[in-house]
Amino acid sequence: MTKFAAVRRPLPTSPFKARVEAPRKHFAVGDRVTHDRFGLGRAIAVEADSDIAVLVDFGSRQERITQPYTEMYKL
Repeated sequence: MTKFAAVRRPLPTSPFKARVEAPRKHFAVGDRVTHDRFGLGRAIAVEADSDIAVLVDFGSRQERITQPYTEMYKL
């Protein structure tokens, strides 16, 4: 028998803060970006409508960066 964990809703009067999801990052073709490992680059392609992956040109190489884009930031 499999049990599924129920999603608990925080009470408004609770002293504990509810978990907040970070806003999703969206990139467009031509955006200048910086990546923690690869450095500065420019987005040259965005895969699918839901931003599944971004193809970035870092000068010396091109990398396909997938979500959640934790190491990549738009400049």
